[in-house]
Amino acid sequence: MKLRIATYNMHKGVSAFGRQARIHGMKEAIASLNADLVFLQEVQGQHDIHAKRHPSWPITGQHEFLAGDSHHVAYGMNAVYEHGHHGNALLSRYPINSHVNHDVSDHAYEQRGILHAVVHMAGANVHCFVIHLGLFAASRRRQVQALIDTIIRDTPANAPLIIAGDFNDWNQRLSATLYQHLGVVEAFDFNRKQQPGSLLRRGLGDIFLPSRTMHARTFPAGFPCLSLDRVYIRGFQLEQVSVLKGAPWNTLSDHVPIMANLELLLPQSFTPEN
Repeated sequence: MKLRIATYNMHKGVSAFGRQARIHGMKEAIASLNADLVFLQEVQGQHDIHAKRHPSWPITGQHEFLAGDSHHVAYGMNAVYEHGHHGNALLSRYPINSHVNHDVSDHAYEQRGILHAVVHMAGANVHCFVIHLGLFAASRRRQVQALIDTIIRDTPANAPLIIAGDFNDWNQRLSATLYQHLGVVEAFDFNRKQQPGSLLRRGLGDIFLPSRTMHARTFPAGFPCLSLDRVYIRGFQLEQVSVLKGAPWNTLSDHVPIMANLELLLPQSFTPEN
């Protein structure tokens, strides 16, 4: 089964300091991707000030506005304030059987969550995790460990898995841990992992430790130079992956999206390392 996915930090659908509403342009751009699954971060579920300031502001939450009639939607509220809230969301062309949001906030100044949605397609349950990690390295390490613990606890070991979002991992330190414990691989490292000699001996077993990662540069949108956004997969064959640079993406948010074409592999025959 073929599947097209995208991940995008949408900066709450506004320009810097909320001067311009860009949510309508985002809806048009996201729809043009024709993606089956869209992993979204910084989704504004409610913002009363923007609603008063911008006459065209959607009357529903941005996740519902973007989903429209074409997609199912799950929303995980992370940050709550007097005039509204924002979080992560998943848009899915296929039914969402269940979803739960896990609070992984590391301190009072950054509210972070992991949205876990189970999507049913082709007779299989695909476990989707939408993530937006913290700005501090120690926070990110603890949040990744919380992600690993959640997946090991709540996801069958051979279930197809997609983890996508803004990892804020500008120094590219987190992938080896995810590879080792979950049996996933990041989309831009996928082909390198299949090559002979890409495994190194360390500790209890063989894990993939690239000497130079191939993660995409997605921030800032005008001139992407930092690798913040990721797509990790398990139980899929990667057919194509790309960063969507240039118009209209370079003016809609401070990040640019990643889009990947996948093929769901059934039955599953991989075993994650522990």
